[in-house]
Amino acid sequence: MTHYLPDDPIVYPGLAGAAHNHTFFGNKGTDARSTNASLVSGPTSCQDPKDGSAYWSPTLLQGGKPVKPEMATIYYKSGVSDYRTVQPFPVGFRLIVGDTKMTSEADFKGYWSCGNAKSKDFPASCPAGSSLIMRHQAPSCWNGTDLDSANHKSHVAYPVRGVCPASHPVPVPMLEMKIPYKLPGGVTKGLSFSSGVSYSFHYDFMNGWDQQRQVALVKHCVNGGRQCNGVGYDRHKP
Repeated sequence: MTHYLPDDPIVYPGLAGAAHNHTFFGNKGTDARSTNASLVSGPTSCQDPKDGSAYWSPTLLQGGKPVKPEMATIYYKSGVSDYRTVQPFPVGFRLIVGDTKMTSEADFKGYWSCGNAKSKDFPASCPAGSSLIMRHQAPSCWNGTDLDSANHKSHVAYPVRGVCPASHPVPVPMLEMKIPYKLPGGVTKGLSFSSGVSYSFHYDFMNGWDQQRQVALVKHCVNGGRQCNGVGYDRHKP
């Protein structure tokens, strides 16, 4: 992570302090005034220095105090069966994954894990020494027209049986956020998010990539069927 702020430049652009507290990753300067253009080439915590994108999620709390995550990982994968068709995110693209107003854990598309257990809600406890891990995959089909939408979600959709629906025909990289939290003794009592219950977890993405670099990485890693690290290298398939 880079910092905490009660800002959200997608939902509350320009309104500092208007949001619940967020934990920010990637671009080190993200705040309420950030735009896609201002992020490009900005200082970043990402392994690839040309990824100036901003990624953020609600802050995890325990007993009302922030729980600092361990190193978060944002995967760029193919969400469709034919990974050769995936296109890079367009300049200016943004989205929100999940819903802070979700009313049922059954509808939550992310999951928690610790040890060998997986659940949609905070687990009752975790094995001592293990990390509590949140994973959540983003929709990876774009309508091909809009860089954003009124609810910051409608311009994207999830694939159906490995294929993008006709309404959203363009495959883009499937983001998957993985955030581990080390809890002393594996105790999960008193956990909540700044946004509310466990299934209110969501995350935001504003594309701040150097576009030439992103195009090259998508072609080499995603279209090439490689399992690349954070700087685009797959030691098994260079």
